[in-house]
Amino acid sequence: MIGAGSLVFTRGAVRDILSVPELAAAEIALTDISERNLDMIYRLLKRDLEAAGLPARLTATRDRRAALQGANYVYNTARIGGLEALTLDIEIPLKYRVSQFVGDTLCAGGIMYAQRTIPVLLEFCRDVAELAAPDCLFINHANPLAMNMWAVNKCGGGIRTVGLCHGVQYCLVEQIAAALNLPAAELDVICAGINHQTWYLSVKHHGRQYADKLLEAFERHPEISRTEKVRIDVMRRFGYFSTESNGHLSEYLPWYRKRLDEIDLWRDPETMLNGETGGDLRSCAARRDWFVTEFPALLAAPPQPIGPEHRGGEHGSRIIESLETGRLYRGHFNVPNRGIITNLPPDCIVEAPGYVDGNGLSVPVVGDLPLGCAAVLNVTASVQRLAVEAAISGDDMLLRQAMLMDPLTGAVCNPPEVWRMVDDLLVAEAQWLPQYGRAIADAQRRLAA
Repeated sequence: MIGAGSLVFTRGAVRDILSVPELAAAEIALTDISERNLDMIYRLLKRDLEAAGLPARLTATRDRRAALQGANYVYNTARIGGLEALTLDIEIPLKYRVSQFVGDTLCAGGIMYAQRTIPVLLEFCRDVAELAAPDCLFINHANPLAMNMWAVNKCGGGIRTVGLCHGVQYCLVEQIAAALNLPAAELDVICAGINHQTWYLSVKHHGRQYADKLLEAFERHPEISRTEKVRIDVMRRFGYFSTESNGHLSEYLPWYRKRLDEIDLWRDPETMLNGETGGDLRSCAARRDWFVTEFPALLAAPPQPIGPEHRGGEHGSRIIESLETGRLYRGHFNVPNRGIITNLPPDCIVEAPGYVDGNGLSVPVVGDLPLGCAAVLNVTASVQRLAVEAAISGDDMLLRQAMLMDPLTGAVCNPPEVWRMVDDLLVAEAQWLPQYGRAIADAQRRLAA
């Protein structure tokens, strides 16, 4: 597990893996650049394993290459640049009136996040190809998920990969169930699109189709009608419900955040993190030292129970279980398109329903998306293509073109402003952008003048 210094995600992922009886003796290697975080999660997990009486072996090391030796599966959750870089991703574009809620998928922040992450991710892949088991599966959770997966599949040395996001199966299905007044566990959904912009094409309950009833259900729901104004408006105009929250979706499109004085019209100010400018950054900053302050309490609390009845819903352990035992699992996965969605580019990364068993991971053909939905995603794919090529090559002209073509950035900024904003971002984030050495020097000279 790369980037394992997370008390929440890593602890839950280990619990889920070891909840499978056939995996109870797994060897799990944790690696992170933060010795402090790594020590904390190791101590918690070691106690959990001992309390459960499991034969699993747990190691922790800052030496990534040592951790990867012989691995059959690799999780990646590393966030390159951390909160310092996220602050720059949000605050510099805001100088140019580009308001982002999260900034981790598209828009200026998502594009810069990809520039920092992709070179490091490709280093991970080279290590996996050299050191891990021959058929190792690289499971990427890190955002911007689609751009990261695009780069890995293009330049990752041919290793097996899958990108995972829990957006479809967690809160969104729960939200749909609440609007329809139906049990979430009984809903059968089919989503397809690009990660964080995936469309609910089918929502069935005991064989009855409810996708065409979602708009009415959301409009009359007392809470959702107030907190999901962007998503409801998109559904009115495109006919389908889109994944991710109100604030997330608003920054992927050109219409809802381009005028700063109108942003509050599309969010509920009384609901925390409903789309406020820099909302996710504020939340992360508030929790900056959460793991330090909460660690003593977690260590004093009873160990986390491990077993099938305590298992979470993340895809990762389910995929590993299916590949190791042959048991069938169905989920939504991020993979190269290659004809899965026939009116999106074949080389882009799509999120679509798939199946896993002992034979591997299979994603059936979805076909064409509705024309309007596909139009939105083709714009996204074009921006992602430019950003991925820029991150790999260090070509700052491609980076500037990605910013210019980004729906929200292009709606707010004229070309000279985009060029100046990219200069600001390159210089401010230089420590994480080694591929842009010459472009950063040029940008410094222009800014100095």
